[in-house]
Amino acid sequence: MNRTIQCAHCGCRFEPNPRVKNQSYCRQKDCQRARKRKWQKAKLAGDPDYKANQRDCQREWHKRHPGYYKEYRKRHPAVGERNRLMQRYRNSLRRPRGEIAKMDAFQPAPYGHPAIYYLLPLIAKMDASAHKVLIIPTS
Repeated sequence: MNRTIQCAHCGCRFEPNPRVKNQSYCRQKDCQRARKRKWQKAKLAGDPDYKANQRDCQREWHKRHPGYYKEYRKRHPAVGERNRLMQRYRNSLRRPRGEIAKMDAFQPAPYGHPAIYYLLPLIAKMDASAHKVLIIPTS
């Protein structure tokens, strides 16, 4: 009884292994990677012990390989530039004017009447230095 099913990743039809119950991915390398990624994502979301173990393993790896990412960025400057561009794009999706504010950042004050305003950089952090400015309309 030869039956074929469609791969959940690539969409190609394949004959499942009769010893693998509910097989939904073909044996192509990319499809098996996708299957494993899906399993790991579900495992991280549903198993706090697994998640803690993964975090601990990553910390140990970082301790054994200090400066790895700094060296990688030196050897691959295009990757860093792409990351910066993608972060600017994600920031623009979050806020209409592309600003990022953290914690206690002030909202822009309405101009038009005499008052004291604070000038903050576009990326405001907790300890951002504030400068008082008195705006006096001329009209």
